[in-house]
Amino acid sequence: METKRGYKAVTKYLIASPFKIRPVADLIRRRSYPEAMSLLENMPHKGARLIRKTVKSAASNALYQNKGLEEDMLYVKEVMIDEGPRMKRVWFRARGRADMLLKRMCHITVVIEETKKAGN
Repeated sequence: METKRGYKAVTKYLIASPFKIRPVADLIRRRSYPEAMSLLENMPHKGARLIRKTVKSAASNALYQNKGLEEDMLYVKEVMIDEGPRMKRVWFRARGRADMLLKRMCHITVVIEETKKAGN
């Protein structure tokens, strides 16, 4: 999807805590697309795998909508990790008690833009 700010991809309702994914997102913000993808491919975190899919989708949107672009011309402009709804599960405890277990969800939004040429 093309916006005024660039090319965008959104992944919603991922069962992962936004607090665990945000540090991974901070590493790739404002980096070139090839550099961001190589960083994400070599990270062992679950968040890296989830963000990599969204970044790849945003780059595909950019390359599909603008035929003159190449991967080297793109950079990651924004990565937003928003909190989604929480699934509530019962966690049984000792002495017949129960606690609530909150399974957190997140939404990942990635905006990719083409780099500006020095001559333009």
